[in-house]
Amino acid sequence: MTYQSEAQLENKLINLLVDGGYKRIYIKDEDDLINNFRDQLNLFNMKNLDNNPLTDLEFERFLTQINGKGIFESAKILRMKQELTRDDGKKVFLELMNTREWCKNNFQVSNQTTMEGKYTNRYDITLFINGLPVVQIELKRRGLDFKEAFNQIQRYRKHSYKSLYRYIQIFVVSNGVDTKYFANSDGDIMFSHTFFWGDKENNRITTLCEFGKTFLEKCHISKMISRYMVLNETDKALMVMRPYQVYAVEELVKRALETKNNGYIWHTTGSGKTLTSFKASQILANEPGIEKVFFLVDRRDLDNQTEKEFNKFEPGSVDTTDNTNSLIRQIKDLNRPLIVTTIQKMANAVKNPRYEKTMEPYKDKRVIFIIDECHRTQFGKMHRDINRHFQNSQYFGFTGTPRLIENKSSDGRTTADIFEKCLHHYLIKDAIHDGNVLGFSVDYIKTFNVGIDEEDLTKVEGIDTDEVWNDEERLRLVANHIIENHNRKSKSKGYNALFAVDSIPALIKYYDVFKSIDHDLNITGIFTYGANEDLEEKGEHSRDSLERIIKDYNEMFHTNYSTDKYESFRSDVDKKVRTAQIDILLVVRMFLTGFDSKKLNTLYVDKFLKHHDLLQAYSRTNRVEKITKPYGNIVCFRNLKDNTDESIKIFSKTDNVDTVLAGTFEEYLALFKAYVKKLIEIAPKPENVDGLYSEEAQMKFIIIFRDMTKCLVKLETFDEFKFEKEILGISEQEYQDYKSKYLMISDNHRTSSEKESILDDIDFALELMHTDRINVDYIMNLIRNIDLDNEDQREKDIKEIIVELDRADNKELRYKVDLLKKFLAKVIPTLSSEDSIDNSFNEFEQKERAEEIKEFANTLNLSDIQVREFIENYEFSGIVEVEKISESLKGYKFMEKRRLTKEIENFILENSNKYS
Repeated sequence: MTYQSEAQLENKLINLLVDGGYKRIYIKDEDDLINNFRDQLNLFNMKNLDNNPLTDLEFERFLTQINGKGIFESAKILRMKQELTRDDGKKVFLELMNTREWCKNNFQVSNQTTMEGKYTNRYDITLFINGLPVVQIELKRRGLDFKEAFNQIQRYRKHSYKSLYRYIQIFVVSNGVDTKYFANSDGDIMFSHTFFWGDKENNRITTLCEFGKTFLEKCHISKMISRYMVLNETDKALMVMRPYQVYAVEELVKRALETKNNGYIWHTTGSGKTLTSFKASQILANEPGIEKVFFLVDRRDLDNQTEKEFNKFEPGSVDTTDNTNSLIRQIKDLNRPLIVTTIQKMANAVKNPRYEKTMEPYKDKRVIFIIDECHRTQFGKMHRDINRHFQNSQYFGFTGTPRLIENKSSDGRTTADIFEKCLHHYLIKDAIHDGNVLGFSVDYIKTFNVGIDEEDLTKVEGIDTDEVWNDEERLRLVANHIIENHNRKSKSKGYNALFAVDSIPALIKYYDVFKSIDHDLNITGIFTYGANEDLEEKGEHSRDSLERIIKDYNEMFHTNYSTDKYESFRSDVDKKVRTAQIDILLVVRMFLTGFDSKKLNTLYVDKFLKHHDLLQAYSRTNRVEKITKPYGNIVCFRNLKDNTDESIKIFSKTDNVDTVLAGTFEEYLALFKAYVKKLIEIAPKPENVDGLYSEEAQMKFIIIFRDMTKCLVKLETFDEFKFEKEILGISEQEYQDYKSKYLMISDNHRTSSEKESILDDIDFALELMHTDRINVDYIMNLIRNIDLDNEDQREKDIKEIIVELDRADNKELRYKVDLLKKFLAKVIPTLSSEDSIDNSFNEFEQKERAEEIKEFANTLNLSDIQVREFIENYEFSGIVEVEKISESLKGYKFMEKRRLTKEIENFILENSNKYS
């Protein structure tokens, strides 16, 4: 088959862009890049410069001012006017980009620019706005995995994207058939953060031609950079919005500016509603005709996670206090057009006479309300009070599970009754198709044999007595089932679970049952207790029960909480669930809505759920993490089959649940056996892999084994799974032997010379092969969650992490143990919550590495620059240049030179493993 070459793809795209208004230019190297930028800067700012172009000295000063910064800092500079003092002392303000009228910029396209960095690289296609390279496109010929274009960009980012190329905002990768885009960053970029573009109806636009006509159209790409990128101040990272987020914001803004009507956005849980709603709020807050934009959340949702999310986009925007006075102060602040607060405080502000003086002027002013999780019934009740006060207001809701006819609220209303029209929808089936959330694998476990047909829901749902659902024997049956299977569900504790039960008494009984069983899981529970409970027929007040649970928690994690410090306890539970330190958290309602954690992959359910409550609870498990998390696991100990199917059909607008629910064990087993058959045809025994000399044969083996392992990852989560040859067609030992050969080919390819290889075009998916729980990511997550502002808690957090480090068996982590311990001891105590853990660790790591290299070089009378070059060459090529090292050792005898060469080689490998 003849495939379209990269050069042909390049030419076709360039011609398309030129036809669309881009000017074709030729940028050969960095000198051309600088000269073109100077010309474009003068042209774009001719009015600001009074038609007097910058002199050589002026341009040199300006270039020094804006050049050589990091990606995040460059992105901020791109969006701000820059002050320059001219040679005559006059100050002028220069614009790099018009972000308000985005079509009024100058657009250029070039290709095959050569940049000299650590290595020489030649880039495919670059798009320029006013002379600055803002979009970089890397292409692979048709038929190749376009992830290799992504990998190539990662290499370029590391080795040669410097100078004005730090202004790149968006990358595009394509093989002609599939095309994705993603934001630039100073840090690592995951492939899961690459997105397909699409249309308003959520249909993908994948071909390079259509992508070029839509996404890369000059006004659209300029608008994406100007309006639909977010500068995340917390993580110092760029974020680019996904198509459905863009369309939702545009529809909402259009509705707000062109009508006085309300509306709501239906975007499935886990699809990034916070970013979408914030961006809409931000745009409207900057509109001159709008006095204030209020972003309202329910009090129970305004937790640490919400605060962190919003402060990423607008530092200091969230007030988490329950004091309405703080809201009033914000309203009085004329320089604060966007306010994030709770609906409870807003309702109090409009009803309480003490705030009348502040609130009265806003009765007739143009005010916009953005309401999060607008399917909640309390928004309907409080909405009336707020609406009576603000008589010139509009309301826009965001929900993943709206109230429809099938699940209308207790007062008979739907979301549309309050918010009128659905402006845009992005359903769970769309999000799963796009890879933005995972589907669900649901198990239904029959739990009792007491003469009742559990399949008969008319009888079963009516059973609510302790003698059946909360019978001790049944609870113990369920608890034992969970303990026996949890390691498999959680990938050996790499992930964790929530266990939703139907009442606080049931939670307490389950907790005591788990406590009476021998296991190695960290299990705890959380709930809110009533101050004046009816204790009739109860032996223990629920607060006393919670105190017992917290006492065990304190022993488990060396903390010192109590019900008097309930909020601190809840916050710590939140943190430990996110970092998978808690294996199973027992809950009744808490954590079943609004809680997002990538490490949560399983929900055990022993309560009746339906409609929005069911899908909200299930959706706690389906955040995308990595390939070892193929779907969210749901284990139902009540018959929720019909409720599950009904919820999925309602909230996917479909009659087919297959797009949301994973396949059965039998389906995956049949697929796995088919892979085993193909594998044996290629290499009947593991040792036969050694005889696959050609890269074509090796490639076939790699692809089959990789895909077989992806299927195995899914199979392993089922309770029926047993790694037996009679069941799978391959024994565990045989699988491990094939795996060793797979890793051997991967290692050989990584360390081979830099020749063109067809194996370059394969994603080895090595993360499939590892199940270590305590790895570098796990430890860094723990470090990120250290309480930096509480000295006692900080020391406890550090001690916990050191215990984890001492028992780690992950190969990559073992290289870093001493480094991490030193960071915990020397740097962490000097930081506050205002500091970035990641930036601090990166700076510390670089400093330590430089000192280590210098110290080693001094012991051998070598230049540290020379040793660093040896390391950099190894990290690029995977080859230790032994001959060059030997040649650098002057004046040594043969045997001594040989010994020192080996010593240097070992240092290079150890240093690279430690700091990679």
